[in-house]
Amino acid sequence: MRRGGRGERTPGFRSLSGPGLILALCAALMPLSSTTEAAEPLPLTRYFDNSAVSDDALPDAADFDGSGASLSAQDLTAAGWTGGRALNVEGARLTWPDRDPGEADNVRAAGQPVRVRGKGDALAFLVAGTGGSDVSGGGTVSYADGTSSTYRLTAPDWRRGSLGAKTVALPHVNTPDGQLAEKARLFVVTVPIERGHEVASVRLPYAADLHVFALSVRPDTAGWTGSWAAPTSTYATVGPWTDRTLRLVVHTSAGGPRVRLRFDNTFASAPVRIGSATVAVQGTGATASGTPVPLTFLGARGVELPAGAQAFSDPLDFAVPADANLLVSFHLPGTVTAAPLHRLTQQRSYVSEPGDHTADATSTPYTSFLTTWPLLTGVDVGAGPGSVVVLGDSITDGQASTLDANRRWPDVLADRLLAQSAVPRYGVLNQGIAANRVLADRYPGDGVSTDSGGVSALHRLDRDVLAQASARTAIVFQGVNDLRTGATADDVVAGLRELAERVRARGVRVLVATIVPCGGESRCTSVVDGQREAVNTWIREEAASHSGFDGVLDFDAALRDPAQPTRLLPAYDSGDHLHPGDAGLAAVAGAVELGALVP
Repeated sequence: MRRGGRGERTPGFRSLSGPGLILALCAALMPLSSTTEAAEPLPLTRYFDNSAVSDDALPDAADFDGSGASLSAQDLTAAGWTGGRALNVEGARLTWPDRDPGEADNVRAAGQPVRVRGKGDALAFLVAGTGGSDVSGGGTVSYADGTSSTYRLTAPDWRRGSLGAKTVALPHVNTPDGQLAEKARLFVVTVPIERGHEVASVRLPYAADLHVFALSVRPDTAGWTGSWAAPTSTYATVGPWTDRTLRLVVHTSAGGPRVRLRFDNTFASAPVRIGSATVAVQGTGATASGTPVPLTFLGARGVELPAGAQAFSDPLDFAVPADANLLVSFHLPGTVTAAPLHRLTQQRSYVSEPGDHTADATSTPYTSFLTTWPLLTGVDVGAGPGSVVVLGDSITDGQASTLDANRRWPDVLADRLLAQSAVPRYGVLNQGIAANRVLADRYPGDGVSTDSGGVSALHRLDRDVLAQASARTAIVFQGVNDLRTGATADDVVAGLRELAERVRARGVRVLVATIVPCGGESRCTSVVDGQREAVNTWIREEAASHSGFDGVLDFDAALRDPAQPTRLLPAYDSGDHLHPGDAGLAAVAGAVELGALVP
């Protein structure tokens, strides 16, 4: 078959070569079960049968979607996605195919048995669909002990899938008729596997428009406990910073004898370079209580983070105190004009004069303040019992709490855990984002923005909850922002059900909290309050027994004014009638029954 004209293809035609052609011919000649069951598992690259990437000067050399369109090799290079490069995304290590533009670099899922090894909590797939909408299919995981499990994989479309869920977006689509200024998307999607079982192979789904570029087992984080975390809420203009050192102040929950840090280049379109980094316990302000200790990344002083990827520092013997402030300092040797960050910190951090000041113990070089947390997303400590992850909005994020005082309610919950011995002293990870919603993205998921409300809880669940170190229990405390912006109770309930299903599928305990009152705030009308009550009724009566949640936390009952149940108790109201102040946040933490956190 040949193309009849520029940009035209015979309907349904898919170009095949190498192992992909052999597989297709075998499938045509033999029964489906014979084709799939008899094949010996091979490395994924042996099945590559499709070319997704073209040089801008030779767009005809690749055909990702059957109509001649493809990804730009130049755009991938600009994003730091070069051939053979290992990309860390959501705790998984995936390798971008080491192929020249125009060569086969991905496989259409057709039941191929793929050789994959490792133990962990999930499979991670680097995928995209080309059918115009999400494409799904079921597959099988085979374990070394002879057992197996099934999974369902959904790949969003490479041109229409949600930017809020993508790993990287490229600025162009190559076509035989010219380059289009249109976003091309790639996605990392994870699916659960049996913990403690060694994966031997993975059978891909049958879904011709589902393309797989890479596949790996995401390793367990046993031996690590999450002590501090902050979700990326936007990609925003910063500085600009050239040859500057950032010294971020973060507050631990659990302590431990070792530490590792996590940096994320979420939502970015270009790499960012960290030249060096240190960690220290805070003395006062930007002054360390001792000499900052240098970190390494795979043995090197610094690391480059490709767009959409992350980096963990090497494990460091460093005694991290519980309930203490750390100074995390990192040098940005280049010019940074925009960065992924967490906007609302209620914490002052610091920016230096020009130069690498990561090793400075004094505050002298740090001449300006910073009230965001750029790039840094996690602090894990060695050993410990694991962590509780709180998925929330501005109430969890600590809006209206006292600056520099660590009085966000997850901080108070961590203090409660440290002060007792009846249940494990879990780390507590605050994954609240002010203005965040369950269902809709506030930040669109791509590009520089002034909106710091983040992508939806449904879009960030894998990154901000399931990929966190040794997550044992998740607390979902969201929904008021959805209701205040027009969502119905049924909408919110459907979103909460999906969150519960996805969390429990990973073997993580999940609790849901009732929505607290906000009467008196401009958007909290009587209609909104009626919808809030409907959600709360469902939570109290059905969530734990019929909807996948393991328990209910009644924050509404803890904070409402008995005389006016649609409003916060005045002693708990920060004054805006929506956000509790310090006393109210302490009451939220006090309403958590600690035994409910234990799986």
